Amino acid sequence: MSGPAEAGAGGPHRAKVWDPLVRLSHWSFVVLIPAMWWTAENSEWGWHKRLGLVLLGVLSLRLLWGFIGPRTARFGDFLRAPGTVLAYFRGKLGGEGEWVGHNPAGGYSTLALLLVMLAQVSMGLFAGDPFDGMTGPLRPLVGVMTADTITEIHETFFWVVVGFIALHLAAVIYYEAVKRQRLVGAMVTGRRAAPAGTEGIGAVPWARALAAVLLAGGFAWWIAQGAPPLT
Repeated sequence: MSGPAEAGAGGPHRAKVWDPLVRLSHWSFVVLIPAMWWTAENSEWGWHKRLGLVLLGVLSLRLLWGFIGPRTARFGDFLRAPGTVLAYFRGKLGGEGEWVGHNPAGGYSTLALLLVMLAQVSMGLFAGDPFDGMTGPLRPLVGVMTADTITEIHETFFWVVVGFIALHLAAVIYYEAVKRQRLVGAMVTGRRAAPAGTEGIGAVPWARALAAVLLAGGFAWWIAQGAPPLT
């Protein structure tokens, strides 16, 4: 989000807010996190590993897109100074409907959720026990005791991820039910109601999108191979 939008003449309109890669990443997380929990609970370690690598690829894509994507996707656009966040909570930055993308609090919530998921999947790359039949692709790079410690943290840290997801869902429910902001619908269609004169994100840079997908997919594949030397 680039800040409060100036309301122009006329009524509200539906502005294009979220590009396809942001929406694809978001809904991939919705599917992948429960699926990974289920595979771990049912000892489906082969699928757990595959899904973890997919999650790594999606996270890599979203993080890369946070630097080269359209403005509402960029971290530089929605990560505001602490003073701005405090002013937002005090109600000094205008109405909720005037924020095109993430509001100041939502920006940091999004970053925090991405980081805890990245921490979880990163630990999974080094975790596992060969006697259980499955290890992460990078486990050979660390010693046995280190891998065992990472595995224990990986199992416990999942509930930290769940906690952040619960906070995220609580915020969405609050904005949907109390503030009447249709956040879920906007993440499905990519558009939301905005004051007249508000500019959307414009055209999606598809060349950069393709490059981001290839780079993220290539990185996940390289990790899956055990991160061999590139020379």
